[in-house]
Amino acid sequence: MASNKKKSKETEITAPESIYVNRELSWLAFNERVLLEAADPSVPLLERLKFLMIYQSNLAEFYRVRIGILTHRALLTPDKADPLSGLLPEAQINEVLRITREQQALMESVWKEIREELRANRVDVLDFKKISKVDELMSKKLFGDIRDLLFPKIISIDQALPFLWSGEENIIAFLGRGTEQKLCIIPLHRIPAYLSFEIDGCQKIVLTAQLVRHFLPLLLKKETVAQSAVVEVTRNADVFLEDVEDRADDDLRHKVSTMLTKRRREVPVRVRLYGKLTDQARALLIKKLRVPESRVFTQNVPFDLSFRSCIGGPASFRYEERRPARDIGLKKGEYFAYIEKRDLLMSFPFQSMLSFVDLIYEAADDPEVLSIKITLYRMSSSSKIAAALAYAADRGKDVLCLLELRARFDEQNNIDYSEMLEDAGCRVIYGLPDHKVHSKLCVITRRHEGGIMRITQVGTGNYNEVTGEQYTDLSLITAREEAGRDAEAAFAALAEGELPPEAQCLWIAPLSFKSRVLELLDREIEKGEQGRVAIKVNSLNNLDLMEKLIECSQAGVKVELFIRGICCLRPGVPGWTDHVTVSSVVGRWLEHSRIYSFGEGEEQRLFIGSGDLLNRNLERRVEAFAEAVTPDTREQLNTVLDALRNDREKASVMQPDGSYIRAGNEPGTSSQEALYRYFSARKVSLAEPEPEPELRTAPADKTEKTETGTGFRAWFKRIFGKE
Repeated sequence: MASNKKKSKETEITAPESIYVNRELSWLAFNERVLLEAADPSVPLLERLKFLMIYQSNLAEFYRVRIGILTHRALLTPDKADPLSGLLPEAQINEVLRITREQQALMESVWKEIREELRANRVDVLDFKKISKVDELMSKKLFGDIRDLLFPKIISIDQALPFLWSGEENIIAFLGRGTEQKLCIIPLHRIPAYLSFEIDGCQKIVLTAQLVRHFLPLLLKKETVAQSAVVEVTRNADVFLEDVEDRADDDLRHKVSTMLTKRRREVPVRVRLYGKLTDQARALLIKKLRVPESRVFTQNVPFDLSFRSCIGGPASFRYEERRPARDIGLKKGEYFAYIEKRDLLMSFPFQSMLSFVDLIYEAADDPEVLSIKITLYRMSSSSKIAAALAYAADRGKDVLCLLELRARFDEQNNIDYSEMLEDAGCRVIYGLPDHKVHSKLCVITRRHEGGIMRITQVGTGNYNEVTGEQYTDLSLITAREEAGRDAEAAFAALAEGELPPEAQCLWIAPLSFKSRVLELLDREIEKGEQGRVAIKVNSLNNLDLMEKLIECSQAGVKVELFIRGICCLRPGVPGWTDHVTVSSVVGRWLEHSRIYSFGEGEEQRLFIGSGDLLNRNLERRVEAFAEAVTPDTREQLNTVLDALRNDREKASVMQPDGSYIRAGNEPGTSSQEALYRYFSARKVSLAEPEPEPELRTAPADKTEKTETGTGFRAWFKRIFGKE
């Protein structure tokens, strides 16, 4: 087992191993909290179905990535234990499999409840084991409509299975008897996941995987169908660029495309079955798929629940509408005038990301603007921000876009955008060889009163209008000179393929993040019982930071951790984390913003940025953080923290043993609802500018260059179908 040592002022002592939680098991506990939202009868019916979808989607990605990584470790370094829990790779996998099976029982129960409640509300997801004659006739007609899209492949029982693509449903049928037995494989990727019809005011939903399975005798008229099942393979996605680095071609886009092809063909890490097979048939299928029996899950919950989108029903089926506030008090043409005098904080999804798009268009049309530089990690499929950047390039601005081609599962989207933005006249660069560029950083440079002014934006979430309505995120925009210089220095280094240097105003990981957090924690430790720390992130697993938080607690510092997902530090362990609390909010929006608060009152320092307290964010990614220094922005961030403290509706509190319990059952205390009311009503004004705070020393200015972009209109028309 691992030894976790911790130094006190007087002597060196060893922390109990039970103070830490294994990363993978902590993530599974988070996903269980998602599943519990699906189980909550107070959540509207279709929202419960959505949480069930999210649970399954989360779990699929977890197996593809984290179990993929552990599978490689079990093969390459089987004796290397997890430093926090002491578990070997194989032991971690086994524990994940055990917990997944336990959660599956709850998932099955939740699906049964949702299905029955849908049926009670005249929405029937057809069960072909108990189907009426009328439904059978209508289903048979639907089967006829898709029959020509089905391409069965029949092989002998001794042949290898055709390749089954990751995440795609297939029908596996055993044909004939005894020595004449054959196998039939029918891929379903060419057909829609569901169909529907209506009879007497009742909506009937037909899952096509089950439809095809039911009517196999009509499809395979010359064969005897003995048994069948729906099969889905989850393949290892732990494929990195190092796997293709030996290519002579140095085109990163080509390398990433090669990686994507290889990922789809990686070994299975999980197999799901829908439908009962005999033990003999199941064993044969598992052998052909080359996957251990322990990684095969038979479930009664459909793999694809996307039929949710076709269900109408009463308003009570869904959350009450909460649209992002489009009006923050500024119109296009007023942003620069406001930001010159005051910092601007925006909160998504309570306010609309289109305000940031307006800022980019204002920059594009402003004759004094010289350049726009931005890091892009994940964008929507029809990105308004990409369109605005392309428009700016067409207007003669020097637009530099750093596209991180290795944003997992968004690689192809980013490859496509890199080509489109280049066509539009933008300069496109990519991430660093050993560090993903995960920062949400933008800097706009313009001539101003005989000099240069920079508008710097630092965010906690991606420049993505779709997730901007689904995730809680923050965006800080400032004209502070030293912030602009730090941002400019970061882009200059990235353009040269180098890590951004130590920054003075911004925190730029990996060189200026972890050390700054540790320094500010030390400052609170010196205050003893007067010290205060509040951190809102998505994940925590870095040992150095956890040891420092333990030291804070032992000094009497009050430490509040608001962590949505992975938290590897247990609170309330006597003598170690007595003064640490951990809570997690799971609600209608995905908690995604990152806030770091040290101290209170006038001495309080508040930061927002793109990085969590995971090893990867601290050491292997480029992240950006900015300090909120104006009274207005500080007040807003403290309002977010206060709302989290007071949440007794959607918050779960971590216990000393690592489990979670609901903070309470007090409707009306939801932090997300409170913040929606607060931010959606906020507006700013050009009147009565706030005095500038005292600024700190900044690095020297950099020389600017401009280029004229071309080709936007053709590109925009090709992508969006209009000028």
